[in-house]
Amino acid sequence: MEFDAIVVGAGLAGLVAAAEIADAGKKVLLLDQEPEASFGGQAWWSFGGLFLIDSPEQRRMGINDSKELAWQDWLGAAGFDKEQDEDYWGKKWAEAYVDFAANEKRTWLAGMGVRFFPVVGWAERGGYLAEGHGNSVPRFHIVWGTGPGIVAPFERRVREHMKNGLVDYRPRHQVDELLTENGVVTGVSGSLLEPSNAERGEASSRQVVANFRCEARAVVVTSGGIGGNHELIKQNWPSRLGKAPETMLSGVPAHVDGRMLAITEKAGGRIVNRDRMWHYTEGIKNWSPVWSKHGIRILPGPSSMWFDATGQRFPAPNFPGFDTLGTLETIQKTGYSYSWFILTQKIIEKEFALSGSEQNPDLTGKSIPQVLSRIRPGATAPVQAFMDKGEDFIVADTLEELVTGMNKLTGENLVDFLKIKQQIEARDRQLDNPFSKDLQITAMRGARNYRGDRLIRVAVPHKLLDQKKGPLIAVRLNIVSRKTLGGLQTDLSARVLDNNGQPVPGLYAAGEAAGFGGGGVHGYRSLEGTFLGGCLFSGRTAGRAVVNEGGSVSVI
Repeated sequence: MEFDAIVVGAGLAGLVAAAEIADAGKKVLLLDQEPEASFGGQAWWSFGGLFLIDSPEQRRMGINDSKELAWQDWLGAAGFDKEQDEDYWGKKWAEAYVDFAANEKRTWLAGMGVRFFPVVGWAERGGYLAEGHGNSVPRFHIVWGTGPGIVAPFERRVREHMKNGLVDYRPRHQVDELLTENGVVTGVSGSLLEPSNAERGEASSRQVVANFRCEARAVVVTSGGIGGNHELIKQNWPSRLGKAPETMLSGVPAHVDGRMLAITEKAGGRIVNRDRMWHYTEGIKNWSPVWSKHGIRILPGPSSMWFDATGQRFPAPNFPGFDTLGTLETIQKTGYSYSWFILTQKIIEKEFALSGSEQNPDLTGKSIPQVLSRIRPGATAPVQAFMDKGEDFIVADTLEELVTGMNKLTGENLVDFLKIKQQIEARDRQLDNPFSKDLQITAMRGARNYRGDRLIRVAVPHKLLDQKKGPLIAVRLNIVSRKTLGGLQTDLSARVLDNNGQPVPGLYAAGEAAGFGGGGVHGYRSLEGTFLGGCLFSGRTAGRAVVNEGGSVSVI
């Protein structure tokens, strides 16, 4: 059988690339090492947030956004500082992506049936000056259906092409080598793994039952990042973020191991920005884990007080939801890899959401009645389940009982009751007036000027020690691994470049394997909602570039 392209990895970027190639009447071989249950990759597990600029949803919420403002925010977050080398193509991809997000992105998705939750979220608020890190306005658009909702239209397109013979999907095909001839990538070889009944995200067997070899004129690498490979994370950990954590939770399954990055590098591809990564600081252990060290991220509103492991409140702007990597750096430089939220029942009811499609059954299931139930008293069912069953949550009627529980949980007795009491009382006194010198209080009040936050995201400011707002809650927060911001350097046609900056003939990359485009479209920091969008944009670019190249050869 003849194929025009081989796509390695059946995650979101791979599905988009395969769909684009097959839509043009070209034949695609889609390979993935995992069972078919994992079709769609990590995007399926996501909350489904997408970065859009000046959208109808924003305008309905009274948000004035523009491409110019978004580009200012992107540059402030990215901090590109190697523009003549490792950041050269990443910055060009960033310009192209911001233009995509301001123009064609929403219309393209809407044409495939993608719809959005009407309230736009405000992620990565920054807390610095206007040209610093953070979103100046809310831009986090939640797909109606969350991660499965964004995977669905591309899965549908690919499966239609599987029926008409344009896509040959082969799970359990683990690529071990990119084949080259005179510097040209001509295909792949690898191991056929034994069949597996592992469910999505579960560890699958690596028992080899045969070998395979496939040839095509183009190979597209869409194999993801290194988030499940903690050793590789530590190896690439940047000193600017402090010492690498001794232990981390995993926000992705173990098979997200970065194997194809090394394989592609061996074939001549260049990896750039290895030390740029995106890990969350608000991780909690999943009480019902799917994979090893399974961590879930809390998506917090801005009101919880944040303390280090010793009970010292973090300085501004290390507030919940403001600067992920800034707070990660602050935490790691304490010498401990965990921290604490202290909050009230009223705050958790209004402000706690959990990242992931499976933790938001109302949005994932597109249930309007269930979504409306969020405004009722009480935490959402998934949050309540963690309060009841999760080991990182402590609930108490008094502060002294709470601190006792915190020390008992860690066994380290680092938190002093009197010191915690002093800091909370000092914060509470700032609420006696409608103005305050406490920047977190000011930020909370500012957030409620946005209608979306006032309605469903930010609690009415109140004193933590007000018993009417209780009980008190402490949450131990762990570092949870997630995204790779560096990767294979590509030009604007998604062609993988070599160490001399020249395209490796026949080789393309997209998604997280390519740093979501160019080897680092985000620079040092993300504005959030840009990971799925990066898979969409780079996957589409790669697919269309392969089509423009043309040609086909045989698969053996």
